[in-house]
Amino acid sequence: MNIHRVYESFFRHFRRRRWAMFSARFKVTEHTRIIDIGGVSAQWMRMEPRPNVTLVNITPESNCPLPQVIADGRLLPFADNEFDIAFSNSVIEHVGDTKSQKAFANEVMRVAQHFWVQTPNRWFPVEPHFITPFIHWLPKALRHRVVRYSIWGILTKPSPEYCRMIVDEIKLLGPKELTSLFPGATLIRERFAGLTKSLIVTR
Repeated sequence: MNIHRVYESFFRHFRRRRWAMFSARFKVTEHTRIIDIGGVSAQWMRMEPRPNVTLVNITPESNCPLPQVIADGRLLPFADNEFDIAFSNSVIEHVGDTKSQKAFANEVMRVAQHFWVQTPNRWFPVEPHFITPFIHWLPKALRHRVVRYSIWGILTKPSPEYCRMIVDEIKLLGPKELTSLFPGATLIRERFAGLTKSLIVTR
């Protein structure tokens, strides 16, 4: 089974609603300059009107129809306020420890006047990367061992080394942690079954 299809079928509704909120908040036009840190071109190619988007990733997207720059989100090669909006979807939890997340947040706030940063909520009971309840609340040493038995692990059959690497890479954030990285930002809570599934900070 393709793990990406599992993700897509579950999250499609939330992404549609998120895009509607984003478009309404910023009144995006074809002249809006957006930097998407860690994103893909497909979502922007479906957007009408289509803004002026630059993708930033650490590895290039093949056959990308949009301008793309290979760079680390913690050290972006752009001038202050070079863009109208900095956009990032489910990336900040992958950049490393608290110091790395702060560096990422500082760059987001530096390169654009406005920003929109989404991340899964640490306190939602289902861990979205492993599609498994409560696993993210276990001690890291235990997560290293049990993640291969998560729904993600059963579907993808990762090696023990990869399990350890992906557990070490992901650092989920709660509302207080996220807002502390983006002082003065507005916090939006995306809810599922009455619980906060993911968090968005925006300015």
